[in-house]
Amino acid sequence: MQRMKVTTLTALVLCTVLISGCGRHSKKENYYLISVSTKLPYWQTMAAGFNKAAAEYGVTASVRGPEGYDPQAELTALQRAAATKPAGILISVSDPSVLSAEINATVNAGIPVITVDSDAVASRRLFFIGTNNLEAGRLGGRRVVDKLEGKGNVVIFTLAGQPNVEERLKGIKDVFSDYPEMKIADVVDIKGNTIKAFDMTRRYMAQTGENKVDAFICLESSSGKIVSDAIKRTGATDRVLVAWDVNEDTLNAIKDGDIDSTVAQKPFTMGYVGLRALDQVYHNPPKDMTRDWSTDPFSPFPVFIDTGTSLVDKSDVDSYLEAAARMKQ
Repeated sequence: MQRMKVTTLTALVLCTVLISGCGRHSKKENYYLISVSTKLPYWQTMAAGFNKAAAEYGVTASVRGPEGYDPQAELTALQRAAATKPAGILISVSDPSVLSAEINATVNAGIPVITVDSDAVASRRLFFIGTNNLEAGRLGGRRVVDKLEGKGNVVIFTLAGQPNVEERLKGIKDVFSDYPEMKIADVVDIKGNTIKAFDMTRRYMAQTGENKVDAFICLESSSGKIVSDAIKRTGATDRVLVAWDVNEDTLNAIKDGDIDSTVAQKPFTMGYVGLRALDQVYHNPPKDMTRDWSTDPFSPFPVFIDTGTSLVDKSDVDSYLEAAARMKQ
């Protein structure tokens, strides 16, 4: 009988340990991803990474945000997410002037916030996960310089005020500054409107002589294929187009020779690592969520997690198309 009691007690202790270990995660833990544009493939890929990590941990993932570029609508999505008192929020910051105050209020309420893809450096977010956008801009800039042999007029399509895109533009300007004959003819803020990118490309393609535009650079994911279509309609084959991200239509246009190359980011990785990072903070919170950890030499957090970039051209586009096909399976 004594032996049976010991055996039963051991089993109960083991069961308790197993239950407590498995109990680290729960479906009651809800993590939010607030994205800039939920309908774009780039953000859907990030959501897929976020959801995969949630499934592995057995927690709940919620993806919110406007369907198109709209900082005020993104602010509303953040406020609604914070009101549910979630385990953590991963957010891409379309406009720091609109979103930083609410990020601060959310952190002050004890909710971990990590920025992804686009940062709000002056906010109280814990850290940033994404691309080294300055270097990514330099990568795209060097490609254009190489293709134009250091001489030509370039038009750049951008989203003014979005921190990651501004960093990319700065990277391009850094590269061009070493080449006096590389000229930026215009920087066009498309405000998330690809039709504007199409129309402006058609207008610039009509310029000739010393005003001829030799290359176009798209600093966000939605406009690459649209700009290539506008160039193609003119019948010109002597223009260079460098796009951004690995949307399937962009990759196919590279394969067909309509886009020279694209700067590839890793949104799936951003979402996947982002949820795991939030989970770690939720289960091991710092004593003071609101302090500036970026200047603390003993901080438990990094300042920045670089998820990597690469340049994709016709020589390796097939491998990216194959990877995209695998994601759909």
